[in-house]
Amino acid sequence: MAKATLHVSFTPRGAENLRDALRNAGRDDRVVGLTDDFRFGPINGDDPLRRATRIRDELGLTGWGDVAAESEWFWQQALSDDHRTVAWFSRRSARNYTGFLEWLWRRGDAPCEIVDLTDRRLPQFSEHGSIVAPVAELARIAFEEIHDFDPFAWAEMLPSTAHRNYQVLWQRLREENAALRLLKGDALESSPISVFDPALLSQASETWRKVAMVVSMSRPPQAEGDVTDLFLAARIDALVASGHLERQGRSAVDMRRREVRLSQETASQAVRGSGNPT
Repeated sequence: MAKATLHVSFTPRGAENLRDALRNAGRDDRVVGLTDDFRFGPINGDDPLRRATRIRDELGLTGWGDVAAESEWFWQQALSDDHRTVAWFSRRSARNYTGFLEWLWRRGDAPCEIVDLTDRRLPQFSEHGSIVAPVAELARIAFEEIHDFDPFAWAEMLPSTAHRNYQVLWQRLREENAALRLLKGDALESSPISVFDPALLSQASETWRKVAMVVSMSRPPQAEGDVTDLFLAARIDALVASGHLERQGRSAVDMRRREVRLSQETASQAVRGSGNPT
């Protein structure tokens, strides 16, 4: 008897979209979605609570203990041999890519089936309706508009050479164990926690501005989807703590209500043309 199929997504929204697509196709395959986000925090270790603590202490992001606990069930299902497993991912999304690499690392050398969406051009959701574009995120695929072929037939065995190359990449990133992992062109690279600080400071001024405005204006177009607004707001709190910014209110996380401005010292440095104040 053939094993039941389990589809693996590396974001909760991607899992929801895939469940809807399977239901509409009359299939009863199961789907699991990863809540953890391996773009952030330490990855060179297997203790989820220690990872959550470091994310809280170093990145200022709270609640990761709950994320880690929720993810334990995902890992139990996604690494089980009780079913046929198909992993969906795209190298155009840092969150998808890092989640896939961690899943592959935990599987070891065991053969696996994948659906690599990276080079596929498919209907996607946008503010202008559905468009045909390269796939960056499983959640954005408009499955109901795919008529000419069966997307669930795209699954294929991951070639051994690619399998090994992915493991080598993740091993390097684990050894570097940086605060962030971001896409730079087609490459996934380690980045320091302060990588977006100059951009945040460049969008602050000597007058009060909403944190939401500073965050929105600071995000480079190529970083869309690579880093969350919550992380950038946490970096604003760090810049307040270091004296580069002043803040109204207790935390920048409440982005639409809180305001920030350059500290007097930082503004003076900018006037003197001293370059990057960080």
